[in-house]
Amino acid sequence: MSSIAVIGTQWGDEGKAKIVDLLARKADAVVRTSGGNKAGHSVAVDGKTYRFSSVPCGIVHPDVMGILGNGTAINPAELTEELGALEAQGLSVKNVRISTRAHLVMPYHIILDGLMDEARNQEDGDPAGARSGIRACYMDKIEGIGIRVCDLQTPEVFVKKVRSNVALKNRVITRVYGGVQLVDAEKVIKEYLEYGQKLAPYITDTGKLLDTMMQEGKRVIFEGAQATMLDPDYGTYPYVTSSYPTIGGVIHGSGVGWRKIAHTLGVMKAYTTRTGRGPFPTEIFGAESRCLRDRGNEYEPRGENRRIGWFDAVAARYAVRINGLEGLALTKMYAMRDLDEVKICVGYKQGDQLIQVFPASAEMLSEYEPVYETMPGWGQIDGCNSYEELPQEAKNYVQRIQELVGAPVMVLEMGMGRNKIVSWGPVNEWLEGVKDSIC
Repeated sequence: MSSIAVIGTQWGDEGKAKIVDLLARKADAVVRTSGGNKAGHSVAVDGKTYRFSSVPCGIVHPDVMGILGNGTAINPAELTEELGALEAQGLSVKNVRISTRAHLVMPYHIILDGLMDEARNQEDGDPAGARSGIRACYMDKIEGIGIRVCDLQTPEVFVKKVRSNVALKNRVITRVYGGVQLVDAEKVIKEYLEYGQKLAPYITDTGKLLDTMMQEGKRVIFEGAQATMLDPDYGTYPYVTSSYPTIGGVIHGSGVGWRKIAHTLGVMKAYTTRTGRGPFPTEIFGAESRCLRDRGNEYEPRGENRRIGWFDAVAARYAVRINGLEGLALTKMYAMRDLDEVKICVGYKQGDQLIQVFPASAEMLSEYEPVYETMPGWGQIDGCNSYEELPQEAKNYVQRIQELVGAPVMVLEMGMGRNKIVSWGPVNEWLEGVKDSIC
């Protein structure tokens, strides 16, 4: 197993970092292929908690290279701060690499993100906005006026592009959106060229680097940001992100040919969550919602509550098909303990019509009612150290999910903590020789 892509299958926050951390124990590199510094996660190791935003979490393992691919959006100020914070905690960042082809988040992108949200009366938490500058950065990328990491290596080119863009963006800020916060081109040039010097040791042609590593038989993990239901083409458009978190985005955002992606592993919660606006057929409220939110710690870093729902097998089956997933990692099983009954959405209903295909239209999806299959709940499982030790009710739940979505569960999160993730089958081939927490 020379390479594996880890893909989110729902609306994000499935716990991909936990699975990447598990796999990275036997990896040579972990690659971020899309997204920017908004998406974050934490990894706890030996009593220390490391917070990652842009840097791949695989670098908690000393010999693993952490690569930011060409599909990512780099905020050099945030990235420099993140690297410094990780080093201050005693974590080496010498193995971080940044693609020359990745695009830079500029100060005017952050201003425009906020102005666009205000103009459209969008609420905070909409994943398309986020006011981090990432959306506006990708807009410039497609328009052909983006500024890339490689431009920091040629100051005369960088200066010319910044001056041209700032003149344009200041007109957009004031004349289109009525904003008053203008960008000082010379200040941006000075600051970013300094960031360029600080980041210079990490910058390289990461596509070529990965090609060389994989020809040498090195093990590479591709870490997707966000998740399938936030993909601009396949997600609940327009309530989506700005880059491509599906398997196609992994290939495009890394510069690696599709034949070199040997395996695909989808990550999904044993229930479903969503942050921000948009249709969510299986959303639940009241005591059950509060229970799962608290047990699963379903709170964003900014403090808002994640929306909670039962497992949606229609959406999950769609994600399996879109990404060609050959296996699944099922997280947060432990959060569903001690419920009298649990539900799985096996289809949607509109009037008398039963629908089992995920629609393109968000408006249509918002009108669908979930059709549920109810199963008995189970008790505590955090004392289990293998799939075989699970209560029969929990096994039945896992088996039913496999049947409905069309892919086998290969990894299961039994409880909180690094040693509460168990795996079997092909995933264990990757982890051959690793004994702790593997059954």
